[in-house]
Amino acid sequence: MNNRLLLLFCGLGLGLACAAAWNAPRRPAPYPRIRAAGRREMDDPPRHWDQVDEQGDESFPASDPPGNY
Repeated sequence: MNNRLLLLFCGLGLGLACAAAWNAPRRPAPYPRIRAAGRREMDDPPRHWDQVDEQGDESFPASDPPGNY
């Protein structure tokens, strides 16, 4: 009987240790390079670029639209 209880508690302890290791916070990945707004800062700029495109690029990722409409 004592051996079974010992195995049970060892199994529970191992399960808790595995769950704690699985749910442990992971180190975040390094942040990617954030480019400045504008067509000149793009790696592969589009051929057509107008004022609306420029305003949208300058406002990204903010949720506020450009204020000059």
